[in-house]
Amino acid sequence: MPSDATTDAKDSTAFLPTMRELARTYQAFANYSDTHIRELGLTSPQFDVIATLGNTDGMSMKKLAEATLVTKGTLTGIVDRLEKKGFVRRVVPPENRRSFTIVLTPEGETLFQSTFPQHIAYLQPRFEQLTPTELKKLQQLLKKLRSSFEGASPS
Repeated sequence: MPSDATTDAKDSTAFLPTMRELARTYQAFANYSDTHIRELGLTSPQFDVIATLGNTDGMSMKKLAEATLVTKGTLTGIVDRLEKKGFVRRVVPPENRRSFTIVLTPEGETLFQSTFPQHIAYLQPRFEQLTPTELKKLQQLLKKLRSSFEGASPS
């Protein structure tokens, strides 16, 4: 019969197969998604910014960083490149001249209207392999796992 120490050691690493599968799933998703995004002429972070700004009146850099998967340090460069391509512009609101809002230009809105539905249609068949009940449960479990990391201080 195993000792309590052996049982405790096994129990403390019981999450490792799940962690490994989560990482592999994310890598497979990212590779699959990124391939299509590159075919659309964008990088994944550029697509993330365009998709986040779509159907909005724009966002501050802070809100855009919070809403995307892009770090604040990387976001400025991405916005700069999208601005050079004519897809976004910085607007200084009259009520706060010390800040600016990032908005899609008409060209950026056209890009959003064409690429976002294409990319969703590209991803949809993969997610349709799960039932609606499975998708809902997966979403709940992922939210629960994410919340256990948010706000937790690193040891």
